[in-house]
Amino acid sequence: MKLYFIAGEASGDLHGSNLIKQLKQQQSDIQCRGWGGDLMQNAGMHLVKHIKELAFMGFAEVVANLPTILSNFKQCKQDILSFKPDAVVLIDYPGFNLRMAEFCKKNGIKVFYYISPQIWAWKKNRVFKIKKYVDEMFVILPFEKQFYADYNFDVHYVGHPLLDAISQFKEEKPNSLFSSEKPIIALLPGSRSQEISVMLPVMLNATKEFSNYQIIIAGAPSKDENFYKPFIQNYPNVSLVFNKTYELLSQATAALVTSGTATLETALFKVPQVVCYKGGLVSYHIAKRLIKVNYISLVNLILDKEAVKELIQNDFNEKQLKQELMAVLPNGSKRESVLKNYETLAQLLGEGGASENVANLMLKTLKNASA
Repeated sequence: MKLYFIAGEASGDLHGSNLIKQLKQQQSDIQCRGWGGDLMQNAGMHLVKHIKELAFMGFAEVVANLPTILSNFKQCKQDILSFKPDAVVLIDYPGFNLRMAEFCKKNGIKVFYYISPQIWAWKKNRVFKIKKYVDEMFVILPFEKQFYADYNFDVHYVGHPLLDAISQFKEEKPNSLFSSEKPIIALLPGSRSQEISVMLPVMLNATKEFSNYQIIIAGAPSKDENFYKPFIQNYPNVSLVFNKTYELLSQATAALVTSGTATLETALFKVPQVVCYKGGLVSYHIAKRLIKVNYISLVNLILDKEAVKELIQNDFNEKQLKQELMAVLPNGSKRESVLKNYETLAQLLGEGGASENVANLMLKTLKNASA
């Protein structure tokens, strides 16, 4: 049995790797090939192209990198046809993966989609393309099953894969990596070059007076230390770690987090946070007219209320960020309410097992097809 995977971001690499592990655990002879990152490669996938070559953020940035993106489409299509998989497994990354779903379906290749694009936020018309080109969709947020049901498309709700990843981390109980002399404020400025360049300087300025805390940055897996040096060279007391985000969150007292999967990870580690986002001016104004949700963080979207503070665009500035950070630190005015909301969030998400659930469903479909 052969499966071709496509993930384009760090979170997709994480969830794809756990899925591959489950698939191989249940059927050891599965051949896995595709696009992803180090984690998927380490799980047993033959890596064709790395995620660090794929992540482009925002409308303007996509246009600027269009020749590269078009070249990627061509390369991916040729590689899939050469590999002749029994199915393609698409993981989030909708701008690329929805086009690949159409290509695969038209070439008679079964299409599995794991982690739905956030079409409930914008571009709802994409649901019709998904219905047409995706054989089975596996969703990870509780409200997504009903969203698709409203369009007469039956999808599988499998639970959120972060629950498994965090549970596994806690079971392994790694030794403390950080000094316990001072409590930690974690900075999670994102994974793409553009967003880090915008978010990190403001985060650093906002925390420079918190001398009673260790300020530690979670470096993106696709970057190296040299990328961060220009940002931190004037902050001698700031530390930088790579591939240690969970260790960092397990010890952090509070966090400043760029909107994305990291907001949910931070919440599941029960770390009070301030959610931050600032995009390019053109991209932001386009998105503001198109996006139809009240919140940008997964925590608030799932709870359907402002459980954690979101500082977006002009509100994301040193003064407001410092003020909101103080509110979620010990004895801060918002800390207890944030932690209480995290308890509700955990109840809504329920138990883990997403990777195992998806693997079971995929293998069942493939075995039935070959019977």
